[in-house]
Amino acid sequence: MSEQKKKGLFARLKEGLSRTRGNLTDKVDDLVKENRKIDEDFYEELEDILLLADCGVKATTAILDELRVRVKRENMKDAGEARAALKQIMVEQMDVPRPPLKWPMVMLVVGVNGVGKTTTIGKLALRFQSIGRRVMLCAGDTFRAAAAEQLSVWAERARVPIIKHEEGADPAAVVFDGVKAAKAQQADLLIVDTAGRLHNKKNLMDELNKMRRVIDREYPEADVRCILVLDATTGQNGLAQAKAFKEFAEIGGIILTKLDGTAKGGIALAIRQELEVPVWYIGVGEGIDDLQPFSAKDFVEALF
Repeated sequence: MSEQKKKGLFARLKEGLSRTRGNLTDKVDDLVKENRKIDEDFYEELEDILLLADCGVKATTAILDELRVRVKRENMKDAGEARAALKQIMVEQMDVPRPPLKWPMVMLVVGVNGVGKTTTIGKLALRFQSIGRRVMLCAGDTFRAAAAEQLSVWAERARVPIIKHEEGADPAAVVFDGVKAAKAQQADLLIVDTAGRLHNKKNLMDELNKMRRVIDREYPEADVRCILVLDATTGQNGLAQAKAFKEFAEIGGIILTKLDGTAKGGIALAIRQELEVPVWYIGVGEGIDDLQPFSAKDFVEALF
C-alpha cells in the first residue's frame, strides 16, 4: 500500500475514533498531567476511565494488572511514564492476528438486524474485488422483507453476481444454489448473508447450522469462516450478542461497525479479552472505503 493511501486510511481512522478519544484518551491525559504520582487513587481513576469507555471488566483488570507489574519493574515514578506503558499494553491486549485467508472461501456473515450487516457485506465485496478476487454474494436472509433487494443493490455497485430466491424460501436451499454457482464460476469468495433475528432464538441458530452443513457437504475444499458483525455503539449489549452467537456458531472473526458513532471504542478491547476472537475489520464511517482492516497498533495510535 502506498504511503499516501496509508496516511489517508489512518486519518479516517483517527477521525472515526474522535468520540472515543474524547472519552478515553483525553481523560487519561487529564489524569497523568502535572507530574502526578502513581498511587492507588491513580489506578482507581484509571479503572473508571477504562470501564466508562466500555473496555469491560476482564480487559480493564488485565490492563491494570499488567500496568502495575511494569510500573514496579521499571521503577516508574510519575503517571506520565505510565501513559506510554498503558498504550503499549493496550496494543498487546488487542493484537490477535487474523488467520491467513485461503481460497476458495465462504464467509457466513452473521449478526442481529440493524448492525449494518448488508452494508458491510457490500463493502467486503468491493474490497476483495478491488484486489482481483472473484466475488459472489448469496442472499441467505430470506425472512426479512427486502433483505435480498438491499443486497442486490450492493451486488450491482460492486458489479458482482448474486444468488437469491423468493422471500420466505429455505435459506439452506439458497446457500446450496450459491455454492453450486460459486463452484461453476470458480469464485474465490462466496459471501453469504444470514437472517438476523434476535440472537436468543433457537430456530435462527438451527438455520445457521443447517447452512453450514450444506457448505461442508457440497464445498469441502472451501475455507469456511463465520464472521460476526457487531454495532460498536451498542457496547456491552453487543458483547452479550457475540457471546450468544459464539455458543452456537464457530465465530472466526468480528467486524465492528459504527465506531465513528460511539464514545465507547474500548469495546474492541473487551471483545478481544472476553471472546478471544480477532477483530478483522472496523467500520469508521459511511463511505465505501471506511471499512478498514483492523490493526491494533493503528487503532491505539489513532486513539492516543
